[in-house]
Amino acid sequence: MTEAVFRETTAQPRTRSVQLSHLSLELGHLYMEDFEAGPERLREHFAEVRLWVEAVRASVARRTGDKRPRISTCFLVDDYFTRFSTPAELVPLVLEEAEKAGLGIDYLARESGCAVADRIEIAESVAHRLVESPPPGSNGSRPPVGQTGWLANGRRTPTTERAALGEVRSWQPPEETAARNHSVFMDVELWSEQDGRRLWSCPFLAAVWQLARLGLLRHLGEPVLVPRPWDGAEFPHDWDRLPPLLQLNPRATAFSAYRTCTLLPNRFLAVEDAVRLILDQTQVDAEALRQVTERSKGEKVEVPDAVAQRATYIFYEDPAAGPASGGR
Repeated sequence: MTEAVFRETTAQPRTRSVQLSHLSLELGHLYMEDFEAGPERLREHFAEVRLWVEAVRASVARRTGDKRPRISTCFLVDDYFTRFSTPAELVPLVLEEAEKAGLGIDYLARESGCAVADRIEIAESVAHRLVESPPPGSNGSRPPVGQTGWLANGRRTPTTERAALGEVRSWQPPEETAARNHSVFMDVELWSEQDGRRLWSCPFLAAVWQLARLGLLRHLGEPVLVPRPWDGAEFPHDWDRLPPLLQLNPRATAFSAYRTCTLLPNRFLAVEDAVRLILDQTQVDAEALRQVTERSKGEKVEVPDAVAQRATYIFYEDPAAGPASGGR
């Protein structure tokens, strides 16, 4: 006799899928000092970015076999670590300089939205999904990432200790878990504590941003950082009144995509290396991953199994650095 099993439907929330472009192309991820430098800095940034956009489009078209691939563009503004000016003053400036360079920005995001959006603690949720890769020889003596706020890609240098009879153990180097011939060891700070509150690091928020662009973030089965359409009205004078993610172009393809490409000044290289480390050790929603896999097979679009490999970058010379003799 077969027993009937009854379950509350609310106990197993359905994971809602999201639409996907072929590529999410980020045209900028600048900080307040970049905006503070004036329109010239933005102008130089977009002029440099413009040189790479056509190459990226051609690459996507070749890879997908689609003469008109679905590519959405986005731009991220830092309103998390510092706040400069207002959306009413800054956003039109960004859009104007992008347009002068022949570029269109489909989606505009606030970096603070990668921490909290629509009252959902997104960064906290991703932090709970971190799964450390224990290096060979680990003995569990070091507290987990959830306590320390630090994530590494291998074995850290052991603390110097005295063995029996006062003998000092020799120094040992750190070791990358998946090293090829030689180690490239990284230890990334994910957050710090300030005034009793957690301050998320730039690499961690950037990792959250990548997961959003890849369509892999969910809260109780629902997508988070969902774009809100812009009605063409004036932008607000308060950053908190600007939606975390704004769709500026009503005809844009989907915000999330199978892959991402980010165009950045080369000063962000270390940050984005840290982002890939974080993505490699994040347990992404299994159903969201499955949905992307099934859709990519249906469209015959090749998508790497590793989430970190779905994020690509183009780094260009940093205009803020100045001449080689006097750059910072």
